[in-house]
Amino acid sequence: MSTELFFIYDTHCPWSFAATSLVKEIANAFPDINLNLWHSAHYEGDEKVNRKTVDAVEDDAGIEFTNEYINTINIEKDSTLCANLLGWVSQKVPHLTLDLLQAIQKQHFEQGTAFTHESDFQSIIETLKLSPPGKVFKEGKIAKEAEFTLQEIHDFQEFIGTKAIPALLIAHNENLILLQHNLYLQDPSAILEAVELEIAKD
Repeated sequence: MSTELFFIYDTHCPWSFAATSLVKEIANAFPDINLNLWHSAHYEGDEKVNRKTVDAVEDDAGIEFTNEYINTINIEKDSTLCANLLGWVSQKVPHLTLDLLQAIQKQHFEQGTAFTHESDFQSIIETLKLSPPGKVFKEGKIAKEAEFTLQEIHDFQEFIGTKAIPALLIAHNENLILLQHNLYLQDPSAILEAVELEIAKD
């Protein structure tokens, strides 16, 4: 029997930031689950984060964003380089994908780092001992690894009938279940029971 977790997100999306804690809980509790962490590259440099969204995430997930991040929400976001790096890591060193995602989110949502230049990633790359190729940091251009992920997301979203992010799904054998992640944001560990129930249905 095989079980997979699918997480469709954007590193610069506050809701995705909140939902990543659920992914971490599941990964820790079910180490045999295959993780598919797919960056949607939603932010392309032409969209800002709405203050109402930030307030809603704080209320629903019990998160308090830093002033450093709040001061950046009126700046247009571009997550292209994050999508490139995460796409490359997911193919070359997949066991580091979740660690990389969390490191990027922590720096973005705590320090307000834009991640639009290679230098923004330097400390994270050094900490995780990564050696990404230069193409990953070609500004404004999606790398082929990220393109592959975007095609996977497109096909997946057509199948599940929604383009909303974040999306969190469990695939167990031939069953695919969309988890209502918003129900667990205040208590991430509570999602484990939902996952156990879905696995036990087989």
